[in-house]
Amino acid sequence: MRASLIQIAVDEGESVASRRTRVASLVREQAGSDLVVLPELWTTGAFAYEEFGPQAEPLDGPTYEVMAAAARDAGVWLHAGSIPERDPDGPLYNTALVFSPTGDLAAAYRKIHRFGFDKGEAVLMGAGREPVTVRLPGTTLGVATCYDLRFPELFRRLVDAGAETLVIPAGWPERRRAHWTLLARARAVENQAFVLACGTAGSHAGVPQAGHSIVVDPWGEVLAEAGAGEEVLTVDFDPAKVAATREQFPALKDRVLGLEPPRPHGR
Repeated sequence: MRASLIQIAVDEGESVASRRTRVASLVREQAGSDLVVLPELWTTGAFAYEEFGPQAEPLDGPTYEVMAAAARDAGVWLHAGSIPERDPDGPLYNTALVFSPTGDLAAAYRKIHRFGFDKGEAVLMGAGREPVTVRLPGTTLGVATCYDLRFPELFRRLVDAGAETLVIPAGWPERRRAHWTLLARARAVENQAFVLACGTAGSHAGVPQAGHSIVVDPWGEVLAEAGAGEEVLTVDFDPAKVAATREQFPALKDRVLGLEPPRPHGR
C-alpha cells in the first residue's frame, strides 16, 4: 500500500478558499497512491481560535465538496484532515472527513479529546463520543486527531474494533515536537499497528508548527519522516506486517482488562 501524507503549510496571508483549491491540486497529484492524508484544521490553522466560528461549515460544506471531488479525480482514499464543523443543532466540532476513491464520504470523526485546558478548542468545540474505524482494501484505519495521540485508551478501543493502521492528522506545535515523535512511536509499538501521523508546517496564529509528519511500523521503526516545511511524504508499506507482528510477538493477547483500582494501605 502506498500512502502520501501532505504536510500543508498554513500561511495566514492565504485565504481559506485559495488554500482549498491549492490542497485539492496537491491531492490530485497523488493519483498513484492508495491513501492520502491531510493535517488537522488546515483550512484555518489549529491555533487560530478566532477563526473557528467564522470559518465553520456544515459537514457537507465547501471543504467536503472540494475534497470529495479531489478524492474522486485522484482515485484515492482520502483522509481530508479535519474542519471546524458547525452542527445546526449543537456546538462546533473538530471533525475529520474520510472519502472513498469514488468521492463518497466513508466516515466522519468528531475529535474526542479537545486541547486547551479550559481555553481555546476545549471551550469552543464540542467533544466527540464515538471512536471511528474505516475498512479499506487490505487494512482497517483507526481514526484519531492530534491531542488524541496522548490518550492510549482511545487507541485500544480502535484496535479492539479491528484497526491495523492508525491515522492521526494534527496541528502539533514545534515546542513539543519531541513528544510528537515519541507518542507516535509509542502508539505503534503498544498497539502493534502502523501509525501515519500528518502534521502541518508554517505558523498558526503565531504558533510555529512542528511539521515532521511520520510513518511508523508495528515494531516502532520509523519508515519515513518529513522535515519542517511543506512537503509530501510518500511511503510504501505492507499492511500484512501487522498480523505477522501480532503473531510473532502476541503481547496484545496478554492484556488484563477490568483491573480494580488500587486500595490504600495504612493510615
